[in-house]
Amino acid sequence: MLVLGGTSDIAVATARELVKARTTRVTLAVRDPALVTCADELRALGATTVDTVRFDALDFPSHESFVEEVFDRHGDVDLVLVAFGTLGDQEHLSQDRAAAVALVETNFTGAVSISVPLVQALRKQGHGTLVYLSSVAAERTRKSSFVYGASKAGLDAFAQGLGDALAGSGVRVMVVRPGFVRTKMTRGLKPAPLSTDADTVARAIAAALRSGAETVWVPAQMRLVMSGLRHLPRAVFRRLEI
Repeated sequence: MLVLGGTSDIAVATARELVKARTTRVTLAVRDPALVTCADELRALGATTVDTVRFDALDFPSHESFVEEVFDRHGDVDLVLVAFGTLGDQEHLSQDRAAAVALVETNFTGAVSISVPLVQALRKQGHGTLVYLSSVAAERTRKSSFVYGASKAGLDAFAQGLGDALAGSGVRVMVVRPGFVRTKMTRGLKPAPLSTDADTVARAIAAALRSGAETVWVPAQMRLVMSGLRHLPRAVFRRLEI
C-alpha cells in the first residue's frame, strides 16, 4: 500500500483500517518524513514493513523518478491512496493569487502529475487500485469554498474518466467523496450537518474495496443531499448560506 499524503488524518485512519485487514506493507509518502507519527502503531497492528519516503506534490519533475524508486524498491503495489491536499481559507484565496494557484496545483495538478507515472507502473504490473480522496464539494462548488471546490471537481472528473479509461486493464479506480470530516485540516471550522470523522471514512473505504465499489459517499446520505443541491436553480443556490 502506497499512501500519498501520509500525515493526513484520513490517510492514517485508512492505513490503520487496512492493516487490521491484513495489509502488511505500507509506504507513507510525505513532504516531511519527520512529521510521521503512526509508523510504530501500524507495525503494532501487524504491518511487517512501514517505510516513510519524501514526496512533494508540487515538485512535478520528481514524480516519475519517485514512482520508479517506490516500485523498484517494493515490487508490486496493490493499492495507492491519493490523500494529499489542502483546504485553504476562501477569503484569503480570493485575494492572494499565488495562494489560490498553489492550492489548485496541490489538489489537482499534483494529483494528475503523479497519477500518470502511477498508472503506467500499475498497468505494467497488471493489477492494482487507485483510491482518490475527493469531496462532496466536487459536486457543486459553493461560494464559501469555490477555489477548493473547483480543485476537487477537477480531481473528481479526472479520476472518474481515468477509471473508465482503465476498464479491463486490471487496474481500477475508486473515488471517495466525504462530506465535512472532523480532522486537523478542518479544526476551528463549524461542523456541517452529517459531519463525520476520519475513522468512519476509513471504514467506508475498506468496505468499498471489498465490494468493488467505484464511487463512495461518506456518509451515504450525502449522495441524496448533493443530488438535491446539484439540481437547484442557480438563483436559489446562490442565496443559500453555504
